Amino acid sequence: MNYFPDEVIEHIFDFIASHKDRNSISLVSKSWHKIERCSRKRVFIGNCYAINPERLIERFPSLRSLTLKGKPHFADFNLVPHEWGGFVHPWIVALAKARVGLEELRLKRMVVSDESLELLSRSFASFKSLVLVSCEGFTTDGLASVAANCRHLCELDLQENEIEDHRGQWLNCFPESSTALTSLNFSCLKGETNLAALERLVARSPNLESLKVNRAVPLDALTRLLSCAPQLVDLGVGSYENEPDQESFVKLMDAIKKCTSLRSLSGFSEVAPLCLTAFYPICQNLTSLNLSYAAEIQGNHLIRFIQFCKRLQRLWILDSIGDKGLEVVASTCKELQELRVFPSDLHDEEDNDTAVTEIGLVAISAGCPKLHSILYFCKQMTNAALITVAKNCPNFIRFRLCILEPNKPDHTTSQSLDEGFGAIVQACKGLRRLSVSGLLTDKVFLYIGMYAEQLEMLSIAFAGDTDKGMLYVLNGCKKMRKLEIRDSPFGNAALLADVDKYRTMRSLWMSSCEVTLGGCKRLARNAPWLNVEIINENENNDLMMERNEEDEREKVDRLYLYRTVVGARKDAPPCVTIL
Repeated sequence: MNYFPDEVIEHIFDFIASHKDRNSISLVSKSWHKIERCSRKRVFIGNCYAINPERLIERFPSLRSLTLKGKPHFADFNLVPHEWGGFVHPWIVALAKARVGLEELRLKRMVVSDESLELLSRSFASFKSLVLVSCEGFTTDGLASVAANCRHLCELDLQENEIEDHRGQWLNCFPESSTALTSLNFSCLKGETNLAALERLVARSPNLESLKVNRAVPLDALTRLLSCAPQLVDLGVGSYENEPDQESFVKLMDAIKKCTSLRSLSGFSEVAPLCLTAFYPICQNLTSLNLSYAAEIQGNHLIRFIQFCKRLQRLWILDSIGDKGLEVVASTCKELQELRVFPSDLHDEEDNDTAVTEIGLVAISAGCPKLHSILYFCKQMTNAALITVAKNCPNFIRFRLCILEPNKPDHTTSQSLDEGFGAIVQACKGLRRLSVSGLLTDKVFLYIGMYAEQLEMLSIAFAGDTDKGMLYVLNGCKKMRKLEIRDSPFGNAALLADVDKYRTMRSLWMSSCEVTLGGCKRLARNAPWLNVEIINENENNDLMMERNEEDEREKVDRLYLYRTVVGARKDAPPCVTIL
């Protein structure tokens, strides 16, 4: 390809969408690096402190789309202090100052202010897409700025954010000339909604394909919205706890029947059984169903609904479906590729008959041969079940199993679950993400290090015996990018055994382990390319830095280390010490 003109090579590169592949081709030669650098329009940054915006802009002058992640993954489990950081404002300031032609911004676990959204809305004339996932710090005033000023906005997707709702009028800020919307999701908003403004916006958006409303949108308004947008492909509905009268029910069903393109359905935070039946006519076309917030849909109503969904490829659901419900899924949804089963109550009693077990998992694996991704919260598991699942579904690329009771063994033999997870990693050659739980010894990590050659992310909780367990993983999993460990007996020996390993990893999280302050300080001295952060909300950081003799005995509460090319961050709060 070196004989082709640069313009031809750049055109070929345009067909390469994978961030990993783009990174790889940039390393082939200096000429390819230059072409790739100047032509890349989409950039993914998994840690906002791994690089600064100035270096990003210098490297990729044609940037149009940016995906940025902030807080560590364990923030989802309240293990990261609220004030830890992850501020997007410096990024937007730098992008605006450099006059980058930004069109798309996707943020996850970031702190976003109204000031940031105001600046964003006024700085990028061609801005089209804003996706915020698990973000915080902003209000509906910021959303009003985006609505009013981003004249070419096609997508506004707000997923599981903490948003202060000042008033329900932000939807009224979309100008009458705004007709380009293809996706609108405000399901996480808790306040009132300006229904008239929403209906006008939907009515003048002929290309709208995805609409997810919050619980404040009543049933009659949903009917009118569907009548305005029968072209919808993705629908998220609100809360409908009261039975509709006959006339309202007929109108709703008629509107739903006209949505022949609908393929994805979610929502139902509260729903009366009769409302649910109105959606039966479109179930046969659904490929995605998310009922992970539908705690009110249980028993026969839930099972009957799923029986109509024979083409599902993706299903998110609560464990209240029970093993019998999962058996129905297995016999009905032969095209299923992704399944997530969430706990309906994290403090459930162990004898609750509705919680799922190994029986449901085995049934799914036997009935859904195309399954390649699973997240499964359950109350018990066995080695025999995991071995069977491994045989039935060798194509898993994501396997995340969470037994709600820590350190719980195989409930039939009282043995560790080493052999079961060992079977998973041996059979599933393409496994990239794995979460393990239950009673586990170092042996399971030996299996993981030996067989999980493609593994990129591993989450460990309440597992292992000695430092050897962690060493097996670090030495064996050559493609590991993220390792998350909590409440496990791994200490300094494992942390410091091969510092160079962290050159190829994005991050390591360890909380409530056996790592000491002295070990962390040695790591920071030996690996200047790392940011080594100690998180301790009850510690005096000045005293922590001055200690010497006590360092080897002082265990750290939480350690977060990550690769960076710009050194220590400047916005660390008092509870974070950067060594």
